[in-house]
Amino acid sequence: MQQLQLKDFLSYKYLSNVQYAPGGKRAAFVVTCANEEENSYESRLYLYDGQVRQMTDLGRESSFCWLDENRILFPAVRSAGEKKRAEKKEQFTSYYCLDVRGGEALPAFTLPFAARGMKVLDETHFAVLGSIDANVPDYYQMTDEARAQVAKNYAAEKDYEVFDEIPFWRNGGGVSNKRRTALFLVCTQPMSIRRVTEPFESAESPAVLGDEVFFLSDTYTGKPGMKGFTLRALNWQTGDVRDVCRNDDLAPGQLLEVGGELYLLATEGKRHGLNENDWVWAVNPDNGETMALRREEYSMYGSVGSDCRYGGGMQRCARASSLYYVSTREGNAVLMCMHRDGSDEVIIGKEGSIDCIALSDDSDVVLLTAMYDMKLQELYAYDLKKCRLTQLTHFNDAALKGKYVAKPQPLSVSSEGYDIGGWVLLPRDYDPEKTYPAVFDIHGGPKTAYGPVFYHEMQLWANMGYFVFFCNPKGSDGRTNEFADIRGHYGETDYKNLMDFADAVLEAYPQIDKSRVCETGGSYGGFMTNWIIGHTDRFCCAASQRSISNWLSFYGVADIGFFFATDQNDAHPFTDPMKLWEHSPLKYAANAKTPTLFIHSDEDYRCPLAEGLQMFTALRDNGVESRMCVFHGENHELSRSGKPLHRIRRLTEITDWFEKYAK
Repeated sequence: MQQLQLKDFLSYKYLSNVQYAPGGKRAAFVVTCANEEENSYESRLYLYDGQVRQMTDLGRESSFCWLDENRILFPAVRSAGEKKRAEKKEQFTSYYCLDVRGGEALPAFTLPFAARGMKVLDETHFAVLGSIDANVPDYYQMTDEARAQVAKNYAAEKDYEVFDEIPFWRNGGGVSNKRRTALFLVCTQPMSIRRVTEPFESAESPAVLGDEVFFLSDTYTGKPGMKGFTLRALNWQTGDVRDVCRNDDLAPGQLLEVGGELYLLATEGKRHGLNENDWVWAVNPDNGETMALRREEYSMYGSVGSDCRYGGGMQRCARASSLYYVSTREGNAVLMCMHRDGSDEVIIGKEGSIDCIALSDDSDVVLLTAMYDMKLQELYAYDLKKCRLTQLTHFNDAALKGKYVAKPQPLSVSSEGYDIGGWVLLPRDYDPEKTYPAVFDIHGGPKTAYGPVFYHEMQLWANMGYFVFFCNPKGSDGRTNEFADIRGHYGETDYKNLMDFADAVLEAYPQIDKSRVCETGGSYGGFMTNWIIGHTDRFCCAASQRSISNWLSFYGVADIGFFFATDQNDAHPFTDPMKLWEHSPLKYAANAKTPTLFIHSDEDYRCPLAEGLQMFTALRDNGVESRMCVFHGENHELSRSGKPLHRIRRLTEITDWFEKYAK
């Protein structure tokens, strides 16, 4: 078998956002690939109507919605005028209409704000979510002269940032101070645009029920609430808006229309804090009264990790009176169905990861993008009547043809009262009579999961002659609320689980040279890497990525710090600072002896750069071999959706570090 190469990911195709057209006769989806020369990604729209064909070719079509059974609307910057407006950072979104039966995409309409999502109400009416500056909430209806003045004012302030609320920035979104998500009612014939929400109100999760668009609302200054919401409804025929109810007991997730009823995915957060899985609530559309339909113990989304995805898609869809959803179970993302009485059943339980789904009342076929059988993403169809799964596309066959793909070997260990499951990848051309180095890879979250799916970096290391092993310690997703809950106990049971699993791997595979085992992880995995090097020197080297090192500083600088740090440590810096310090890897950095590489991005606002710098400084100050590589213009998603050349450099840095100490 040929050896997989570091840069092979440049030829991978990533599938996302599959959606049925009204009537269920056809569907569309997005295919994305890397462009090394431009150091960017290109996305195109594809159609499935029994056959698969490409519909667009400019490489800038990353989202869409169906206008009717034959026409698609998608936002794009195509004309010379649009490109000039974009270069000037003007706020607008141009939509194009494409008839899938043939013809070119034609300009449809332009909205004077940055649109984030759209609900088609009829051929000429749309409910659109858009980003606004609460300081200039009426930008969308200003004259050209007034907009030019706004642009001039922004330019005059380009050297300054003023914060007066938290969070003041968001990972992947930049400075968010005074930014809100507004709901607009748009009519295209004749053209009219109305902002439905107030300037400081944020709207989320619109769901259409009859003539009304229901949405979740949060109006705040200073900081948003972590719990509570107002349910509002817009009658798109009359333009009337009503407050349905105020609910201060639930932290809302998503609002859905299912079989003519209104469902809310939300959590009380009383039992397990932020990581508590959503329950499913039926909502009375007249008064907002809620009734729990299902007290769910498992997550209603897929969280199985991979570095071979780009773009998202729906993971919850209604069909008739049932709610279909992706759920993480152990190390797999499966398809579930919840019926009106709250009962559920597994629809597709195949090992692997379902990444997004599409269903229609007019079709017995579920469409899904998935990673199965250690392959990259493809489009699949599941016949609900015949219970048969069929692969529809083969975009990635050529990329992996003839290459060694290590098959995950399951392994579990009993640790601290839990059965901790994981996997081992064998090195290419494995010979049980030889000895090998190894890499222990720890996932982020902590409430995510590893599973038996294709992970490029792990496959690369296996191809280079390393054993690679990974597992799901306490705190991971895929099991009950209780298993995922490590509030106030970071670095305790989870650390012991990881070390016990490493011991089990070394015992099961004596071919691994114990003196040549590397360790790495990102986000929570970066936190744990920092923790590990302060508590053991068993690894020959480590690579800490986008990490947390100090819960006290994290509290004040991360976009989620002011609530995540306090929730996850079950303590507040003003009332129990020593509790946060006790669980901070920086406290134990003086014990570190392991040569450690730190990878961080300067626009990572989830685990900000200062977290990596503190740990790097501590190691250098104490004479430990260490290296810091900072990526400009990247954020927390560097390893998954960073610019292609940056992803190459990141993986090169980590791999070279391993080679230096393990080979």
